Amino acid sequence: MKNLFEKITEAHGFLSAKVPDSPDVAIILGTGLGALAERIESPMRIPYKEIPHFPVSTVESHKGELVAGKLRGKSVIAMSGRFHYYEGYSSQEITFPVRIFDALNVKNLIISNASGGINPHYYAGQVVALNDHINLMPDHPLRGINDDRLGLRFPDMKHAYSRKLLQVADRAAESMGYVLKKGVYVGFQGPSLETPSEYKFLNIIGGDLVGMSTVPEVIVAKHCEIPTLVLSLVSNMCYPIQNIKETSLEDVIEVTKNSSPVFCDLVENIISILDD
Repeated sequence: MKNLFEKITEAHGFLSAKVPDSPDVAIILGTGLGALAERIESPMRIPYKEIPHFPVSTVESHKGELVAGKLRGKSVIAMSGRFHYYEGYSSQEITFPVRIFDALNVKNLIISNASGGINPHYYAGQVVALNDHINLMPDHPLRGINDDRLGLRFPDMKHAYSRKLLQVADRAAESMGYVLKKGVYVGFQGPSLETPSEYKFLNIIGGDLVGMSTVPEVIVAKHCEIPTLVLSLVSNMCYPIQNIKETSLEDVIEVTKNSSPVFCDLVENIISILDD
């Protein structure tokens, strides 16, 4: 059985012949946010199933392909569809694409997600930039023997969310007249949504948002020392308790679809002023 480093080497060998080395930005697109991939110029689309050792998306609205090309003059590679622990993958499998981005020498990583709003001052459809997270997932992507070629055994998570990229995001939002709030994301296993008591608990411990992704990818991005920005689109309000409504995947997709233009414009603006 091949180890993680050997799998990364094989996948990188496959992709390096198809996409340019050292993309300016890699993007992970969350539920309902795949529209950004349609804005990429001269796109090269690579189905996940063709990439050695890559998982396959099983969630509705996740296309399951890498899209490489240009966006606002910068070279980008985007995941149109991500992976989740609740799909049956391990955290190491979920984060395999981040390892590939590192092998491709990606300069910056932008992660997106759809999330439940725990902060009562948020609203459905709002884009929030993460400045921290609380990890309540049952599996850790760095569990097991550490390969020093991939990163430190005990990476420090203090600056997992790049302060420089948060400043860039603020500038990009300001140019649009958009107020970009900051928040703490809580990672849950899923796929069931949280109970009212769990939402109350998450609010008490300092969570502003809750979702079923992102935390494993951020941990591995820090392990690889890839500067990372996370943008979370609030798909439904979960607090205060009296505001909770039953929510379906279709509801989430509808909210993210309606808010997608603002999200896409913001990401484009961020990319356009990177390294300015």
